[in-house]
Amino acid sequence: MEHPKVRTNYWAIVVAAISCFMLEALWYSVFLHAWLGGIGRSPQWLANSGVSLYLQSATALISEAIIATAISTVTQLTGPLTPLRGMKVAALLWLSIVFTTLATEYIFEVRSFQLLGINSGFWLLGMTMTGAIVGTWKKK
Repeated sequence: MEHPKVRTNYWAIVVAAISCFMLEALWYSVFLHAWLGGIGRSPQWLANSGVSLYLQSATALISEAIIATAISTVTQLTGPLTPLRGMKVAALLWLSIVFTTLATEYIFEVRSFQLLGINSGFWLLGMTMTGAIVGTWKKK
């Protein structure tokens, strides 16, 4: 049995992570008030939280790069690296890991379905976009 060779395309990972980060910024700007209401916070709390924007951004970018690497790796290990396959793998990973984890957490924390939709909806879009990017950009 021959094992497929996984080739990490660092440029694709960086572009996918930055693209996902930008989508996240846009997504949570659009849904800011609903998201804050869902977590029981106000815009004033957010402005005065004292959390470092640099730490938050670095955490998000690093996490998104890890996700992009995982999507690329699983896509390559299971077949050809194409945009559609990258998107399918990303959607499957989202459904089987991200959505199920969030849904379980939210039901036990008695959080709203609206908040679940906001948070899981971003990850579905972000991960499928990431899958398309890493699936398109093959390492030479």
